Formats: sequence, structure tokens, C-alpha cells
Amino acid sequence: MSRAFRRGLGQLKEALSRLRPSGVLLPAWRENYGETPAVAFEDLIGIYLRDYAAKAAVDFLADQAVGAGFYTTVNADYAQAEKAKAVVDEFNEQVNLDGLLQVGVREVVATGNSFWEKVTPDHLEGLKILPLTSIEKVLRDPYGQVRGYKQTASYGGKTLAPESVIHFCWNPINGEPFGTGILRSLAERLTVNGETRESLISVKARLEKVMPEIFEKYAGPDELWIFEGVSDDKLAEYQRLIKSKPKAGARFVYNKLADIKTVQVDPRARFEGYIDHIINQYYLGLQTPLPKLFTTPGFTEASARAALELAERKVMALQRFLARTVEKEIFVPVVREAEFLPEKAKVRCVWGTPEVPEIVVADILKAGELGFIRAEEVRKNLTKIAKWELWAPETAEQAAVEERSKGRGRFINDP
Repeated sequence: MSRAFRRGLGQLKEALSRLRPSGVLLPAWRENYGETPAVAFEDLIGIYLRDYAAKAAVDFLADQAVGAGFYTTVNADYAQAEKAKAVVDEFNEQVNLDGLLQVGVREVVATGNSFWEKVTPDHLEGLKILPLTSIEKVLRDPYGQVRGYKQTASYGGKTLAPESVIHFCWNPINGEPFGTGILRSLAERLTVNGETRESLISVKARLEKVMPEIFEKYAGPDELWIFEGVSDDKLAEYQRLIKSKPKAGARFVYNKLADIKTVQVDPRARFEGYIDHIINQYYLGLQTPLPKLFTTPGFTEASARAALELAERKVMALQRFLARTVEKEIFVPVVREAEFLPEKAKVRCVWGTPEVPEIVVADILKAGELGFIRAEEVRKNLTKIAKWELWAPETAEQAAVEERSKGRGRFINDP
């Protein structure tokens, strides 16, 4: 079966799937004008770059998901499985798929989306990550099938065909064409009974802006200087002198009675509870306990472990989503174009590193004693694995004679 025939068969299956009857998902105006993200990508990227806790949470989750890398497995029952795996591994290395995932997953965690363009002159040759801010809207038909990805005017205003784009769409809500990342709820406003609450990131930013002003108020409070019985001209002179005094303080000497009153903030005004509520809500929105664990004292080992176990479930769900998308959008086309059967090869993306069985020296010696491996193989394994320094005898016969002469018992495999 030729490569062109396989590609045509895949396209035919996709076209037939679109002809199946299904419920209407979009109102007419969305179909005509396209759909834009609920929160602009520029705003979400701004939060990631400018808010320390948000960036830390995104990086933590991304590193937990893909930081250890991945490897591929295949269906051993398929005769061409190893060849199919070799083709996929070669493609992954050629396009640096591991490096692309390190970048793309941060976009997925932060915004719920990452757009990769397929480089396909004749077949899938490469991948490149499109800037999030280059995607203006998604065009869909009434049944929810994507008809194209419209880019912004600053990026040329082209409409990319859906088959040329891999859209990592994580956690779409209410049939939206865009995913939902951890930063969206922090950037959304909430309207209740006609009143709109600012986004949580805005509230937090205002609190952080006010904090230095409070410190400045305490460090340099307002003062009221009273000079009893001083003329207006003299008072004006004093006023100019007081205004010119340095922030570090100054010393003045007068022969008139003067009274200085400091306007201070009432220390009984306590706002710690409100601030803690906002910060706790913010950390809940970030969906990982790691920033809280690093910044808040008092966590016991048990509570920290329980929090991390909850976060691991989030990471596992993200890994499953990423693996299925990579397998469907990358591995399957690569295997098919190499004229293998992807449904039989079943090339899978597995996160982490493959488990390598630990070889124990005692097992090597026992295998040699039982005759499962030759004496020379025992020596080579001990040299390689246990780092033993062994000298190879000239001949096997000479080695047997030396072993007997030393009185150390029967040599391995010695008759």
C-alpha cells in the first residue's frame, strides 16, 4: 500500500466522520464571525511573566509533567513494531520533540492552549510552535468541526487549515474551541446581581501596590507643626524650612513654643484576615500546593505529602492528555507515512525513563555456577558492571590449571 494511498484513505475517513449527523453546537453568529479566547492570550502571558507566584506554579506543573522526558513503546506482537518505533524515535530526535514539549506544556498549563504548525511539503517533516498571540480566532461549522485558525493582522491575517495545526486544547469548557489553563480563573471578572467583582489577579496586584505605601506611611507619617503666636510671615518661613528638611530627619532650634502632632494609622485596624483570604484563594486558583509549601511555615510532613499527592493527580491527568495528543497527531502520521500500520504498531508515549533492571554481582556468579553463562561472560560482566579489575588468561586451559593450583575449588564450567 503506497504512502499516497494511505494518506488519502486517512483523509477520506476524516471527511466521512464529518458527514455524520450530530447536534448543533454553535449559534449562527459564532459560525459567521469566529470565536476568540474568553481572556486574551496577551493578558494571560502578562500574568505569567509579571506575577511571581503564577510563573512558579506554571513552571512547577510543567516540570512535573514533562521535565523527566519520555520514551516510546510499541506492540511487541506486531512484526514491524521495532521498525515503526525506530521511525518515530528518529523523527522525535530530528524535530527535538522533547524540547518542543518543554515550551508547549508551559503554554498549555498557563492558558490551556498551544498551537503547533506541521511542516509538510510532501510529508510530515517538522513541527514549529506558533506564538499564542498570533491566533486571533477559531472558525468552526455548526457541528463544532474546526474550519480554520485565523491569525491576527500583525502575523499576516492568514487562515490556517485545521489539518496543518496541532491544537493542544486542554480542558475546554461549554463547547468552547479554546482550552482553559490555570491562569484563566484568576484573570476573569465575576458579575453577581449586576455588580462586577474585579479579577483576583487585579485584587492581588492592588494589595501589593498598597503595601509599600503603608510602610511609607509608618516610616514617614504626616505631621502637624504648630507655632503659637508666630506671625504669618514667620510661619511661611518656617513652612519653607520644614518642607526642605531631609527624609532622614533634621534638627531645628526655636525660641518660640512649638507643638508637633503626628498623624498615624490606628494600629487596631487589622487586615491580616482579608489578605490571607485573598492569597489563599489565589493559591487555590494556581492548582498546585508547591508555592504555598515553599512560602508558608508550619506544614507538617504528613500534610505536605497529602497536598503533593493531590497535585500528582493533576499532573497525571495532564500527562495523559499530552500523551494521547502526541500519539494521535504526531506518532500516527509518522508511522503511516513510513508505510507501517499505526493501529497495530501502537506506538505509545510514556513519561519518565525506562526501568532498567538492577544487576547484582551474586546473580552473575550464580548464573555462571549453574552454567547459564560461560566463564568468560562472567568475567566480562564483572569487569563492566562491578568494575572488578580482572586479568584475562592466555587460554581457557591455562586458566583452569591456575584455578586448580590455587586450591580454590572447581572453575566455572570446568569439567
